[in-house]
Amino acid sequence: MNRIKLIMGTTAILSMVACGSDPDAGKSASGGAGGTSNGGTAGTTSGGTGGTAGSTSGGTGGTAGTAGGTGGSGLEFQTPSQIDAYLDGKLLTMTGADIPSSPNGIPENLNAGQATQCYHKTEMRPLGGTSGVKTSAGTPNDAPNQGDVGSCDRDTAAADLEFSSTSYVIENVSGGGDCFDFTVNYSGFAQEGRGSITADVLKLELYFADSATGIRCADGAVGSDSVMLNGNAFTGDAVQVYRITEDM
Repeated sequence: MNRIKLIMGTTAILSMVACGSDPDAGKSASGGAGGTSNGGTAGTTSGGTGGTAGSTSGGTGGTAGTAGGTGGSGLEFQTPSQIDAYLDGKLLTMTGADIPSSPNGIPENLNAGQATQCYHKTEMRPLGGTSGVKTSAGTPNDAPNQGDVGSCDRDTAAADLEFSSTSYVIENVSGGGDCFDFTVNYSGFAQEGRGSITADVLKLELYFADSATGIRCADGAVGSDSVMLNGNAFTGDAVQVYRITEDM
């Protein structure tokens, strides 16, 4: 079991030249045979045609070789350490439609007190085993009291919060990063779930520790309907989507 720990942040409650052408491939044997006194014209025509065909074939081989070289530089997300190394120094941003309707399993439209999940934007910056997190809350509307359901205005930023997690664990990586189990720890609480990664996107599906089951890769892919939250089937969207870019 692949396993790694490092310090990283997440949302407020949480989160890589084949052959070219053969130099002899464009030469035509038919062209050489065509140079006879009686069949010079036919031979010349045949030779020219053969040369063209050979040249075209050689050029095509060169093109295919170039494409093969590009494929050879692909990223590897087979282990926790490979995922960690790729994310180190990157900027991870979640905003707009990338924010799920129920982060951590809590509907964004619900006034849940300090656990309210209405967000405008979250940025994470993992670097050298630590990560800073900056979260901008959205603006809840029409839900003045805890327990009320109103609406979350993601476009209007409210208060900013900056903090760091204490550690996280990535394990059970499968499918080249298609799924991995993920646990993140803070001072006083933790979250757990599963994630996935490509060159451009990190997805994290997280819930408060011990509040949900069916949340690991063994139970299904990220976002699958395997989750039981507080004893009830969870039908919402808790998948946080982070765009991966170079940190300028």
